[in-house]
Amino acid sequence: MTTQKETSFDEALIRRSRLFKALAHPARLAILKYLAEIQTCITGDIAEELPLSRTTVSQHLKELKDAGLIRGTVEGVRTNYCLNAPKIEVLRKETDDFLAMIDVRKSFC
Repeated sequence: MTTQKETSFDEALIRRSRLFKALAHPARLAILKYLAEIQTCITGDIAEELPLSRTTVSQHLKELKDAGLIRGTVEGVRTNYCLNAPKIEVLRKETDDFLAMIDVRKSFC
């Protein structure tokens, strides 16, 4: 979505769309799920846990990091990846708020 077109929407929709976009690939969901399951930060190669190349995993990690959903800090030649818990909570709230607005149980169809 171009910046000009984005300005036609309210800030809440723009903010949510950016967060939701970060979730728009199964690899990114798998990365978040993996980091949540191990309940710790991982230093090393997350590509070992996914059926994707290191390059592809790196691109997905960058998207998640850019969205603020994970943190990656460089330690020597490795990067230490963790969930960014406060941002995950923002994502949870934004998702809940958005879904409450479009509650299909109130649909007339």
